[in-house]
Amino acid sequence: MSRLIQASLHKQGGWMPFDRFMSLALYAPGLGYYSGGHQQIGRMPSGGSDFVTAPEISPYFGRALANSVAEALLHTGTDTVYEFGAGNGSLALQLLNTLGDKLQHYTIVDVSGGLRERQAQTLLTHASKVTWLSTLPDQMRGVVVGNEVLDAMPVRLLHRKQGVWHERGVVWSAVGQAFEWQDRPTTEQAPPEVEGGQDYLCEIHPQAQAFVRSLAERLTQGAMFFIDYGFPAHEYYHPQRHMGTLMCHQGHLSDTDPLNQVGFKDITTHVNFTGIALAAQEMGLQVLGYTSQAHFLMNSGLLPLLENASVPERSMAQKLIQDHEMGELFKVIAFGPDEWTPMGFVQADRTHRL
Repeated sequence: MSRLIQASLHKQGGWMPFDRFMSLALYAPGLGYYSGGHQQIGRMPSGGSDFVTAPEISPYFGRALANSVAEALLHTGTDTVYEFGAGNGSLALQLLNTLGDKLQHYTIVDVSGGLRERQAQTLLTHASKVTWLSTLPDQMRGVVVGNEVLDAMPVRLLHRKQGVWHERGVVWSAVGQAFEWQDRPTTEQAPPEVEGGQDYLCEIHPQAQAFVRSLAERLTQGAMFFIDYGFPAHEYYHPQRHMGTLMCHQGHLSDTDPLNQVGFKDITTHVNFTGIALAAQEMGLQVLGYTSQAHFLMNSGLLPLLENASVPERSMAQKLIQDHEMGELFKVIAFGPDEWTPMGFVQADRTHRL
């Protein structure tokens, strides 16, 4: 991986923007973190995993989400789910098990061949319904689901130093035999003006926004649900958040150094949900709702589902909705070509805060 990035740096004159570095580190064929056969997702580091997502914490995540997906399938007159970034297939299995005959086709769009093999094993009992694509289909009719997919989209880093905006990129130090940061002046700056004159590091998300535009362009009938950690723009670019949100995960530990152990750890940032919403609206989609994961899951019937659950099952499911766990940091946003209110947003909708 190091040699691959060094070769790419040489072709680009010795400097590359961080989004290019992040793209190679995560997705370079056969070498990137998501394409190199790593375990990635699991509850404990002893199994070789680096982080855990909601479907692994509790199967009630997928069961509650399935209620909203079922409603969306019925409302839009479709019978297909498209999942992006399906991980090890846990969420797909929960949705397929819960939806049953309400769902006729389950399409997974994933660039990782290694993950595809794991997904196929997980979804063996639903093999007749599941198909895989490595590129976006030309047209989509159905419900799009993306759990923790937007946070893995490569970002550009902007750094305001002494009042002047720079783009942060990566160079190779022959002396230190390591990748290093190097800033270059740029005309770009944070989307909302950041108050104060302090030095300020942040991310912008052109690839995530382009991804949503591409989906919106192809969605002829249906709805889209994205679940991820993040904030609206006025919180994302708050003056006190002066070090950005870039984070790495390895062995269930976090660090802020993406230039070390490249290809062996996850690189992620929080999502600017305002930018995502604007990208969808630019392509003619409506924002159907935006709220916390806690409110979305409870609106989608999580608590009735837990009535007959065991105490350990309830304990794990509570992590999905507790404020100090995933309940508040994670948000859910939905889009569609026609305006309506999905059940997940009937209470505590925050669209007005975008």
